[in-house]
Amino acid sequence: MKKLSKKVFLSIFSILSFFLVFSIIVYNIQTYRKEYINIYKSLDFINRPIPRDNSNFIVADKELDNMMIVDYEVYTVKLKNNSIYKIIGHGVVSSNFDVESIAKTIINNELNFKIGNLYTNRYAYNHVNQDTIVIINTQTINSKLIFSLIKSLLLLLGGEISIYFISRLMTKWITKPAEESFEKQKNFIADASHELKTPLAVIMASSDELKSDKKNSKYVENIKFESERMNKLITSLLDLSKLENGVTMSNYKDEDFSKIVEKICLTFEGIAFENSIIIESNIEKDISFKCSKDEIEKLISIILDNAIKHSYKDSKILVNVYKDKNNICVDIINSGDPIKSGDEEKIFERFYRADKSRKRDANRYGLGLAIAKNIVINHKGTISASSSSGKTTFKINFKK
Repeated sequence: MKKLSKKVFLSIFSILSFFLVFSIIVYNIQTYRKEYINIYKSLDFINRPIPRDNSNFIVADKELDNMMIVDYEVYTVKLKNNSIYKIIGHGVVSSNFDVESIAKTIINNELNFKIGNLYTNRYAYNHVNQDTIVIINTQTINSKLIFSLIKSLLLLLGGEISIYFISRLMTKWITKPAEESFEKQKNFIADASHELKTPLAVIMASSDELKSDKKNSKYVENIKFESERMNKLITSLLDLSKLENGVTMSNYKDEDFSKIVEKICLTFEGIAFENSIIIESNIEKDISFKCSKDEIEKLISIILDNAIKHSYKDSKILVNVYKDKNNICVDIINSGDPIKSGDEEKIFERFYRADKSRKRDANRYGLGLAIAKNIVINHKGTISASSSSGKTTFKINFKK
């Protein structure tokens, strides 16, 4: 359920964020382009012919003196013999803008036309011909565009916060039916398991009291065997149901994690030996961890049991326990049946079987790894599995 909610949330958040970011980018591009075009037109105004008496002509000096440009701070620099003899300001002029120095730089470097980056450049210019330079002070435009950018970023931040909460609400609304259905399913499994527990106990007790003879011995043994299988399934379902409902971490105590794992390894050595498998452990001493001892024992038992079941004969299972910065790490590595590509996450789902043709032998119902994962999650840890080069590795990480 958490995975579904996470996917829905990320989908909604990503889509809404994309449209917000796209809108802000388009707005800033259009604002920049508008300023760029206006500057280009202002730099090129001296080249634009003005109709008079059905003829075209270049703007005369006396007309430049009286020309006003409202939007930008524009200067026309008139030259004689490559020297400045007249500077004309069109509109409002700044006392701190050294037009003469800029014009000299343009003349000395034989520059022709440049607008440049409007976010950083202080001015734009157009060396129209040998006797005229048009210069625009773009510092005000710099400030205007930067302010627009900052405003957009603040809008983006505010928008992302709003989108986050909107996504949360929409996720809750969309996943509510699925969550209710999942809760009903969990409650049904838990209730059914509880209800089955009592009649099953009666059946098992009765089978123990049945007198066995040649006629009914086979049937009595079948009743006992199937009852034990059902009892294991019901116990696993109840354990899983309890773990999925979460735990109170205040009940956890500081335990010697190293000793817990070491004890479970020793317990499973006999089972492994019967299957011609050796368990080797490399456990760092005195690792302390706040946890439920019973649950950690169950976790390591499930992973070790799984490793034994899927190991080749005459092979080794390696158990590593160590600290890595603020993490407690457990690696359980075996040589045997590999996990199919794409099944690395699925094997932790309840009732999942990688081999669909395999019968449910040895009381295996596909609940063990689901229980293990929930134990890890309740301890704020992560668990993963992978197969490579003939080896399968289960990695468990807990944050201290």
